[in-house]
Amino acid sequence: MKKWLASGLMALVCLGIGMNVNAAGDAAAGKANFAVCSSCHGANGEGNQALNAPSIAGQEEWYVVRQLQNFKAGVRGLHPKDMYGAQMRPMAMTLADEKAIENVAAYIQTLKAVKPVATGSGKVDAGKAVFMVCSSCHGPNGEGNKALNAPKLSTLPDWYIVRQISNFKAGIRGADPKDIFGAQMRPMAMTVASDQAAADVAAYINSLK
Repeated sequence: MKKWLASGLMALVCLGIGMNVNAAGDAAAGKANFAVCSSCHGANGEGNQALNAPSIAGQEEWYVVRQLQNFKAGVRGLHPKDMYGAQMRPMAMTLADEKAIENVAAYIQTLKAVKPVATGSGKVDAGKAVFMVCSSCHGPNGEGNKALNAPKLSTLPDWYIVRQISNFKAGIRGADPKDIFGAQMRPMAMTVASDQAAADVAAYINSLK
């Protein structure tokens, strides 16, 4: 019953009213802008845990646009406990205008995603049950769903997923009144009962094809 209610809540919240980002960037033009991103995220967007930079290759254009907009506007990265978001914010500020954001997002989407290497201690089998709630919006294979404002998860590293669940639960992310879609995610993160459950669901997501 509890799982059914959580899944139903997630489906309803993900349908919350908000404006979808409709990006239409020029990938060729965005390649030059990506030079700044590559210093942390890697030449192919593969990510670098030592620099706290997640893999971004193949992430959907509309989601990259939204997050870059959020960083530039201070919707994300200004919370005093978001030290890694604070590192990202000045990088987003190097993108001069909306077109530059759209272009670099278009280029990132062209990069071939590489399956992240598992780094955590989570249990895949246990994580599968936790992921039932996530799948209502993010899809059964973590492929994402633009209509529900749910990004792709399957290419994100486990350590980054754990951190973002923690950030949503603590209000480090998703508490800004302008972060409509982050606010949708916060109650979903609350259904992840413990640090071990977060590690488990991250391990399961990491196992998805």
